[in-house]
This record gives sequence, C-alpha cells and structure tokens, in this order.
Amino acid sequence: MINKAILWPTDFSTTASHALMYAVEMANFYRVGLKILHVVPRPMGDENFMILAITPDELAKSMEEAAAAKMRDLLAKLNTDLKVETRIRQGDAAEEIVREANETDVGMVVIASHGYKGLQHFLHANVAEAVANGAHCPVLVVK
Repeated sequence: MINKAILWPTDFSTTASHALMYAVEMANFYRVGLKILHVVPRPMGDENFMILAITPDELAKSMEEAAAAKMRDLLAKLNTDLKVETRIRQGDAAEEIVREANETDVGMVVIASHGYKGLQHFLHANVAEAVANGAHCPVLVVK
C-alpha cells in the first residue's frame, strides 16, 4: 500500500497530460497527495550563448518563469480535491526526477513515455526508462 505522494513529472506535452489522468486516479485511490515536477534544462555555458543578449543565468530564470506560468495554468485546469505540490528544478530531467523520487516523500512515480522506437529511441534520451531504473519506488510508465 502506498501512503506517500504520487509524483507526476511533466514536460507539459500532450503525452505527459495523458499520464496526469493516471496520476490523479492513483492519488485518489490511495488517498495521498500529488507532486508535480517540471525540470528546466540547464543552459550549457557561455560559449553557446554568444549571440544572445542575455546570460545563461538570465536564460535559465526566464525558462523557470515560463515553466511556472505553465504550472499555474495547469493547476487552474486541474479539478481535484487532492493536496497538490509543485516544484520546478534545473538540470537533467531523468536525474532530477529520480532525485525527487528517492529523496522526498514519494510512493510512486507516474510518468509518460513518448514511445520512441527504432532509431528515434537511440536519438532521444529515454527519461521514463532512466526513471524506472533509478527510482526506489514503483514507477508507472504511461504510453
């Protein structure tokens, strides 16, 4: 039995939104809270942004502010009585999701898989697979 929150990592895609339905259903079933996590990638370094008029720190702040606005919109549309906690982190998506799952009060992760196959699977990092392999709690991967 799960008595800790359900973690739903999101990149705000349609696929991730589909997994939200499962996360809410699981949280309602177990009568636990819902944690929503979005990971903003870290800007790579000054040399990659020479043509920009902003620093990598300013870019990261702007990305976080955009993610926070998307998170507010998502919460406004989420019709639930669940206790919902949101978090925005910077870094590698898989690493940060695993860190959240393993270091906080999470009983299950419900994550979307973008379902890449063949060559696309090798060209795109499979975050869901990395989370399933790294998390200490159960992970539900939704296609």
